[in-house]
Amino acid sequence: MLKDAFPMCDKLPTSHYEAKKIIKDLGLHYEKIDACDNDCIIYYKEYGEALECPVCRLPRWQPKGKSGKGKNVPWKVLRYFPITSRLQRLFMSSKTAASMRWHFENRVKDGLLRHPADSEAWKKFDEKHGTFAEDPRNVRLGLATDGFNPFGNMNVAHSTWPVLLFPYNLPPWMCMKEPYTFMSLLIPGPKGPGNDIDVYLRPLIDELNELWENGVNTYDISTQQNFQMKAAIMWTVNDFPAYAYMSGWSTKGRLACPCCAKKTDHFSLANGSKICYMGHRRFLPKDHV
Repeated sequence: MLKDAFPMCDKLPTSHYEAKKIIKDLGLHYEKIDACDNDCIIYYKEYGEALECPVCRLPRWQPKGKSGKGKNVPWKVLRYFPITSRLQRLFMSSKTAASMRWHFENRVKDGLLRHPADSEAWKKFDEKHGTFAEDPRNVRLGLATDGFNPFGNMNVAHSTWPVLLFPYNLPPWMCMKEPYTFMSLLIPGPKGPGNDIDVYLRPLIDELNELWENGVNTYDISTQQNFQMKAAIMWTVNDFPAYAYMSGWSTKGRLACPCCAKKTDHFSLANGSKICYMGHRRFLPKDHV
């Protein structure tokens, strides 16, 4: 249809299949990974050829009905978008390659907090991992995830969880913009993964471990040189319930505060037994500027 609408554009793909081939060659493809309906495992690596879940013994495929014919349909499908090739493209593009060093070369260092690179966490990370910090082109990433209803109908209980990555090497007017926000995983519904989110994060963690330990040979067009690009997750960005899933720390009950832990100031209401944290209201100093 596009070919018919724009006959002057002879480079447009003639079919959906050809379009997918172009996207794959650009490193923008994704992988489908079957998952257990009970979130026990994903059929990945050692479980790639398994026909049932080794934990709950649920078959990998949904029943085919009385006829027993048709394609094998998994209970759930995880969409995984590899990030290595997309990070490499930031250095292969003349529009973004130099900006990937902005946090080191062009940032104003006057003690004010304008960019994550001005934070104490960033500086502590550099002190602890000096080898990584030596090359400002190594990619610092933030990870964010939360559930949403893709159908827009709040009467339907459905929760899909995208996992997004943000490259903080870029200047603040770029790093949080849509073109530089990378979706790495799309965790299927209809219910959220809950505490089993680590099962779905495994492909991303494996790729990040490879980028952290070994890196990948990457061409930087701004310097016209190859370098070994590495990457690291600096922090995660979540609301409090998602924080519990990502960290494994229960944000409910008597030890809800992950910072105070056993020192969490709490008490139970006399009627209803709900736990309150009235002693945790904090105020800034009176002379705070």
